Amino acid sequence: MGLGSRLTFMFLGIAAGKMDPEKRREFMTSAFPISLMGQYGLLLLVLTGGYLMTLYWRALGDDPMLLAKLLLVLGEFTGINSYYRHKVAQGNAKAYMPTLIMLGRFALLTSLAIVVLAVPVFH
Repeated sequence: MGLGSRLTFMFLGIAAGKMDPEKRREFMTSAFPISLMGQYGLLLLVLTGGYLMTLYWRALGDDPMLLAKLLLVLGEFTGINSYYRHKVAQGNAKAYMPTLIMLGRFALLTSLAIVVLAVPVFH
């Protein structure tokens, strides 16, 4: 769900790139409810991942990919995007939207890395 919402924002951003700047900000701001899906997905990832990790806690020090996946999930869970999204929604779009776009791209790459690392770790 988190990766899906990030991919959705990527394609919406591509479509919004052809709009004038004011319309683009309004369009992307109106799409913010989609990001709630990503937050719920991240919450589910943490809850189910905690359960899945019960068998792997002892192996944490021996498996660098598992450790990398855990650190990426914890880094993703900090809520930096939520803070900037809230600032944009308050009317500070011109100041905070470029930072939010950059963080969104980073979050997309992080989400992809989490999925890629999860395959060999939990296979």
